[in-house]
Amino acid sequence: MSHTVITTTTTTTRTSGDGVLYMGYTRTIPGLLKLGQMLALLIAFLCVHCARGWPSWAAFQYFEVVALWFLIAFLIFFLMHLFRLQAKMPCINWPLTEFFHYSVGTVLILIASIIAAVKSGGVSALVAASVFGFIATFLMAVSLWTSYSVTCGPHQTGSAV
Repeated sequence: MSHTVITTTTTTTRTSGDGVLYMGYTRTIPGLLKLGQMLALLIAFLCVHCARGWPSWAAFQYFEVVALWFLIAFLIFFLMHLFRLQAKMPCINWPLTEFFHYSVGTVLILIASIIAAVKSGGVSALVAASVFGFIATFLMAVSLWTSYSVTCGPHQTGSAV
């Protein structure tokens, strides 16, 4: 007489994404790029804001405004990913919104960094601000490239020809 024994094992695992806060996003490439962009823009803004003796008032006011604007915008996008708010607002195409934001931001931060580098007048804080502006520009260009591949890249269809 043969006996068959069936064993059932139930395993319950809790991932980090189960709660309200999705901390796994901070370990992804887009999450790390956003963190780097925010850090570079924050340092650039603080360097300009705390510097004394601006050689060109209008140039560094422009730099401050652009750096602060995109710092706040990246913080909003980062928090949206962190709290998964895109799923709660499906009426907006979030990848396309981020793509356009990166394209405008890359150009404006690049222009602001070039102007800051030219008009720094040897003030070390302003030179540091322009360097961090260029770093933020590079990180934004990488994000632009990765978001382009997601937003505008080739999409597979279910039909075979």
